[in-house]
Amino acid sequence: MKLNIQNETSRLRSVILGTAESIGAMPSINEAYDPKSILHIKAGTYPKESDMHKEMEAVAKVFEKYDVTVYRPEVIKDYNQIFSRDIAFVIEDKLIKANILPDREREYEAIHQVIEAIGEDNVIILPEECHVEGGDVMPWNDFIFIGTYSGDDYSDYITARTNMDAVIAIQELFPHKTVKAFELRKSNIDPKENALHLDCCFQPIGKDKAILHKNGFLIEREYEWLLNFFGKENVFEITKDEMYSMNSNIFSISEEVIISEKNFTRLNNWLRENGFIVEEVPYAEIAKQEGLLRCSTLPLIRE
Repeated sequence: MKLNIQNETSRLRSVILGTAESIGAMPSINEAYDPKSILHIKAGTYPKESDMHKEMEAVAKVFEKYDVTVYRPEVIKDYNQIFSRDIAFVIEDKLIKANILPDREREYEAIHQVIEAIGEDNVIILPEECHVEGGDVMPWNDFIFIGTYSGDDYSDYITARTNMDAVIAIQELFPHKTVKAFELRKSNIDPKENALHLDCCFQPIGKDKAILHKNGFLIEREYEWLLNFFGKENVFEITKDEMYSMNSNIFSISEEVIISEKNFTRLNNWLRENGFIVEEVPYAEIAKQEGLLRCSTLPLIRE
């Protein structure tokens, strides 16, 4: 398999979609990885496996409609394998294994058939000190955008997933690209004040547009850089509540076609007004785990 990912929006040909089969019992508060999951565990509203399975299969049907080859992880009994973007990501023709939380190592092992088809020469394993997850990494043509957190209290945050060691390593791997890092706002307790990954507060769409949430960025000038890069007239600004609902975490099949959550009314209307075809799916239950459509997909090949 020859990988090819240059950006977030070129026509998708091949993708790994996570699975909600056999995700196991609801985690305890101590086992949860993010404040949104903790909130729903406490409230008794944590999503059911059957509901999440239906949501993921709705996405699989959209991929089938657009003739996208879909790979699924091998199902591990009683194990959450929904968020395939966390475990690896592709830049150009290389798959980079994410140095994720140790508890989740088995998720990567469950896509071994894809890894074998790619070939070990095209798989990069970063040094142990490089912490990175795919939700923080966005190839965008000549750029690679990366969400990070470099505070001295990095180790205090379960929500800090990508460090500066990883940013430097990716720049060294792709010296011909401009790597642009963005400091993200982190909170272990308040999901409305936490950008778990870069795609929780930003995503490029189409050829020259983007979705942005200002408060997700810790440094205002970094947010301003993105605003100027895309142009205010091309940016859809989401509110704190829309960020909480994961409005920036949609997924592009092409420059014209976007998969979006059916309840994102304001966003979906704006997308259609700007010429996009919007394939609406139910994904509100999966969103309770602070992840949505981009988080549960790992693109392998785009044209």
